[in-house]
Amino acid sequence: MRVVFAGTPAVAVPSLHALLASDHEVVGVLTRPPAPVGRKRVLTPSPVHRAAEDAGLPVLTSDRPHADDILTALHALEPDVCAVVAYGALLREPALSLPTHGWINLHFSLLPAWRGAAPVQHAIIAGDEITGASTFQIEAGLDTGPVLGTMTETVRPTDTSGTLLDRLAAAGAPLLVSSLDAIADGSARPQPQPDDGVSLAPRLAASDGHIDWQHPAVAIDRRIRGCTPAPGAWTTRDGSRVKLGPVGIATDATTLAPGQLAVTNDGVLVGTGTHPVRLGEIAPPGKSWMAAADWARGARLDAAAAFDVTGDSEGTIR
Repeated sequence: MRVVFAGTPAVAVPSLHALLASDHEVVGVLTRPPAPVGRKRVLTPSPVHRAAEDAGLPVLTSDRPHADDILTALHALEPDVCAVVAYGALLREPALSLPTHGWINLHFSLLPAWRGAAPVQHAIIAGDEITGASTFQIEAGLDTGPVLGTMTETVRPTDTSGTLLDRLAAAGAPLLVSSLDAIADGSARPQPQPDDGVSLAPRLAASDGHIDWQHPAVAIDRRIRGCTPAPGAWTTRDGSRVKLGPVGIATDATTLAPGQLAVTNDGVLVGTGTHPVRLGEIAPPGKSWMAAADWARGARLDAAAAFDVTGDSEGTIR
């Protein structure tokens, strides 16, 4: 089949490569426009854009796929199907009806669980032990279309959203290809999603990474891993933001008050609503990431040292 591929971030690149290696013909790529990157805010093409150019493919850049110029360009490519992986823009009519077999999305959850922009982050934060990926036919609703195929993946105890998403991106690429194969040979049997088990995964804001030390250690561990690398987990000390990397739960450590800091033989500990957690890497205000032990030595923490405890004020964990 003639395929237009729509995607933007690095996690979409494995699927593009898999389609290029398949029997299908990738005739073009749709991706979001270059975005400012880094402190100097240099406009930079997306990872999918760069991969498409490396493959010699024509590239359409837009965050409005229903715009007249994009519709005209898509129509000229004569796609049998459009394959979508993390494109990042709303698809609606008349774009949805343009390809013969519609738009097939590779979504990183076991639908109908975690419909939305951040399924992997929400799966980790919720403590899911199993997740996966689904291919489905895009329709007007949010990730509500009939499912063509699924694959499962175990959520490991130390997974961040970054490591889990990388695995799902690699393992999901063959699923996307096989789903298109099934459409091409007529064996595809899309199944409507059940009404039970629906959960939503809206995009996380920076405020979602704000850690409330009064919460249980298990919830804090999951929250930090789910927000790593984006949008990033953080706390404050004396009102200044401190970035947090993944932590360990110190079940045998001495009890500390929520937010209380202690340097022990077991590492740099922070009190929570249950067991203390052991800090890994942190980034103090205006500084690069460093080991928590190195930060503690430089900060000369005393017995009163603590991260701010904000309770359920605006911007904390919900």
